[in-house]
Formats: sequence, structure tokens, C-alpha cells
Amino acid sequence: MTLFIDPPAWPAHGTLFSHLVSDGSLQELRIFAREAGVPDRAFDLDHYDVPAARYDALVAAGAVPVEGGDLARRLAGSGLRVSGAERNRAKRATLLTRWDALWADPGLARKAGEDLVDRWREPHRVYHTTLHLAAALDALDSIAADSEASERALWRARLALWFHDAVHDGVAQQDEEHSAELVAELLGSLTGNGVSSEDIDEIARLVLVTADHDPASDDVVGALVSDADLAVLGGSRAVYTRYTRQVRAEYCDVPDSLFRAGRSQVLRALLEGGPLFRTAPGAARWQSAATTNLRAELTVLAA
Repeated sequence: MTLFIDPPAWPAHGTLFSHLVSDGSLQELRIFAREAGVPDRAFDLDHYDVPAARYDALVAAGAVPVEGGDLARRLAGSGLRVSGAERNRAKRATLLTRWDALWADPGLARKAGEDLVDRWREPHRVYHTTLHLAAALDALDSIAADSEASERALWRARLALWFHDAVHDGVAQQDEEHSAELVAELLGSLTGNGVSSEDIDEIARLVLVTADHDPASDDVVGALVSDADLAVLGGSRAVYTRYTRQVRAEYCDVPDSLFRAGRSQVLRALLEGGPLFRTAPGAARWQSAATTNLRAELTVLAA
């Protein structure tokens, strides 16, 4: 893998910025950036924004200088690029507009929405970012139309997706539990203003469904939330490969042998746990591709 940097040409914060990218490994990119003293907060979905003052040091550390157009072509060919449309849907303002649409009086809930978006934008994240949140919300919308769930149930499902990875410290089960606890913390003040205690309990329960993605056979809303969270598994080969590289970079400190073992265990559990998708539209859209993608990744991990 090779790292590339373009000349400082993008004005912001009183200076000019360069873009630092990899031609195939977000893990390599993150490790290089950290070793060079570039903070995680400089990462922007598929590249780092670095100020002009760091340009020479990054080139000396091994980043290959190229012109902007060449860098853009290399990023596009890397399989790591996040498209402009995806980027726009993951923007803070766009997501807050979606959050506001969930409420009769958006002003009352805006503080909670801002807190959640800021959590999804935490700098240590690479996969569990606003990009995943936007994609999961889109996936739910794509299967909700064929659901028998009520409008209130779908409202709870959307809120559950907003909360489901709001706490992400990389600890399985514990993250979901803490995310579920956050529901009462952020929505409790809205009780009596459109939110009931039953809503809070149900949203928290739905968050916990994403811990094992095994909703009961009669849990219609849980199935919707689970399917929306797992939709990336049934993406195109390119989308799935980018997802695997994002996950690897998010756990870049884990030694390769341990990561391969742990990731393989997760994939086998998904494949052996019955149908991945529990709604009819979810299964029709994503099951076949997801099975192919998971098996292909297992083969790569075993190689």
C-alpha cells in the first residue's frame, strides 16, 4: 500500500490544507497518521485533512506527493472513497434535519439530537460514523413501506437507530447496553412532551436488539431495526469491501492475528445463526449478497 498527499491548496482556519490518502488501506493510513502526530479528528471519512505546516514532515515520513487530480483518481481507485452523495447525507446539518423531522416540536429535542450527532462524529470512529447512521436510516426507510408496523412503531425504530451505536468504545454488548441507557438520559426530559415512559423503554429495548441481531419471530419492529443495521452486509462487493476496511481501521491497534481470529468468529456466528435478515423485504434485498460477502471475507481472513 502507498500513501499520497496533495499540495496545500484548500483554505480553512487561516491556513491551507492538504489531503492525505491511502491507495487501499485505511488501517495503514490511520497508523501512519498517528505515528506522524496527525490527530484522529483530522480524519474525514476517507482521508485526512492536514495543514500546510505538516506537509514537508509527512512527505519526509513517506507520503508520496502528487497533484490534486492524481490524488483524487488514486482515492477513487482505492475502493475507499466516500461519494459526494454519501458525504452529504452524513453531514451534521443533514442529519439534524432528519432528527428534527421526527418531532412535532423540534426545538424541544434539538439538544438531544446535537448530542447524538456529536457522538457519531467522535474522532476514534472509522466505520461507526455518521456515514453508518445515515445508511442505516436509509435502509430502514427502504423496508418500512412494506411493513405492517404502525407509524408510532416506526418512529421508535428510527430513534433506536439514532441511539444504537451512540456509545462506541469497541466493547461488544457493553456498547449496546450503554447506548440503551443513553435513551432515558437524553429523552427523559421530553416525557410529557411527545415521549412516554413506554416509548423510552421500547426504544432502549430496540437498541439492545442490535447487540445480537436475533429478534423474536413476532418482534416486527425489532426485525426492522436489526435488518437496517445489518444492511451493509448485503451491499455491493465494493461497498462491502470498503466496510471491512473501515472496520479494520477502527480496530487498528488490535494485532492482525487477533483481529483475524475475532472477526472470523463474528462472521461464522452470523452465517450459522439462521437468516441474517428477519423481514421479508430485508431478506429479498440483502440476504443473498450478504451470505456471499461474509463467506468471501472468511476466505480472505483464512488465507
